[in-house]
Amino acid sequence: MKMNFSRVMAQVAQRYAAQEALVNVERNRRYRFDELHRLTNQIANLLRTRFKLQRGDTALCILENDNLSLLHAWTAFKGEVAIAHTNIRDSLEEHRWQVAFIAPKVIFIETALLPQYSDMLRASGAAVVCMDAPPAECTFALHFWALLDGVSEEEPEVESDVYRDTLIYRFTGGTTGKSKCARYTIDNWLAARDSMYADSEQGQAFNENTRYLHIAPISHGSGLSLLPTLFRGGCTVTQNAADLKAWCRNVEAERITTALMVPTLVGWLLELPQASESDLSSLQTLFYGAAPMSPAKLKQSQERFGNIFFQLYGATECAQAVCTLTKADHLNAVETGRLASAGRPVTGIELKIVDEAGNRVATGSTGEIWLRGRGTISGYHNNPQGTAAEFSDGFWKSGDLGYVDEAGYVFIVDRKKDVIITGGFNVYAVEVEATLNAHPAVSLSAVVGIPDDKWGEAVHAEVVLKPGMSVSEEELIALVKERLGRFKAPKSVKLVDALPLSAVGKVLRRQVRERYWSDQARRVS
Repeated sequence: MKMNFSRVMAQVAQRYAAQEALVNVERNRRYRFDELHRLTNQIANLLRTRFKLQRGDTALCILENDNLSLLHAWTAFKGEVAIAHTNIRDSLEEHRWQVAFIAPKVIFIETALLPQYSDMLRASGAAVVCMDAPPAECTFALHFWALLDGVSEEEPEVESDVYRDTLIYRFTGGTTGKSKCARYTIDNWLAARDSMYADSEQGQAFNENTRYLHIAPISHGSGLSLLPTLFRGGCTVTQNAADLKAWCRNVEAERITTALMVPTLVGWLLELPQASESDLSSLQTLFYGAAPMSPAKLKQSQERFGNIFFQLYGATECAQAVCTLTKADHLNAVETGRLASAGRPVTGIELKIVDEAGNRVATGSTGEIWLRGRGTISGYHNNPQGTAAEFSDGFWKSGDLGYVDEAGYVFIVDRKKDVIITGGFNVYAVEVEATLNAHPAVSLSAVVGIPDDKWGEAVHAEVVLKPGMSVSEEELIALVKERLGRFKAPKSVKLVDALPLSAVGKVLRRQVRERYWSDQARRVS
């Protein structure tokens, strides 16, 4: 099926023309619906006319929320060019690999990163566009707003196949040491929109009065709420810094009704004086995900903010709300024991629990969670092996181990894949181990997630050194921060004499992990 997304957005813009559609708080930019429509038309036309990009070409973004919002789905779907979203919090080395993998024709980047990234950008061969004016000495960098001058605001009149044409790429962590690149069509993202409306209670969070504040990166899960907000006439508000004090100020100043957080941030918010000093009474819905809320924190949060909490479960590979634990569920979730669940499947998603052979298991029995729906991607870009391993008959094999109770609530109890979810971010053990093992003093390492009250799970490494060699725990942590970024670095490192090995010499990571989770009811945060 074909769609002219610009025409679709024009109809939305006509309906809500004078209402505020997008606010970039840190850059003090405000766009009404009609203005946002014209601006996103311009950007799509810029890629096609100034840069001569066509179907199959890619532009890559290394941007904060404010700037990425200008190049998000509502822009990508108007043109032929695929736009790749990266996590700006990733390291230079990770971005270098992503650029080489995608081979973009254009790279949009924050001006502040130019000094550190200049060599990589020059070597890429791509046109480099800074969202704020570049310094005079960076002659290779172009200025976004100067490029837009004179570009047509007319609708691009591009038609795309909603099921086949890839228009967005996002990177997920790599189970084999490097990121996998998920590819998305228009329908994948419209599925995200529709899934947000599927539950009547959840759908009420999106209307003409919605003001949705994004503190989490919109390059990831938070960005899936942009289209649901847009199509109901609500306003998207972006914040760049992961600063809860600023978040409180923004909620008060912008009369925010809706937001998304990980439970870690909710816990911090309870301890923050500004949360009591600021007027947060406009908040009506606080979505959270990546982990369940602890009973103690939920009780404190409800006493402080009211019953505004709503849990979402989803994934990069299934770009929609998969399960929801509603506000009504939260009223008695502690008593029923269902606060530990991910909620019930959203209408329209197929969720099944299977054994090792892919056969469905009985209600209450634990197996791997497989997901199939309109939001499920068709596979990974340029990675047939990864696609073959993780997808079967349209289902994505999540790697989460769980069960469904008699009322249909989904409980996640462990992970089949060696992924650690810390503070809402996915960290794959193998990529951290590869970095640690590259140190000349390291013989072997095992990286696992361990229970942590602050982060849900904390990245922990156990390391065996080569005979006669030495290195400090601090040096190893610093190495990972430099190579992979701060959020992937171990919070703790333990030097050990040996690690458990299989008969063929493979580190048995699960045995290391078991020591830290043996007394926990759940084997994940």
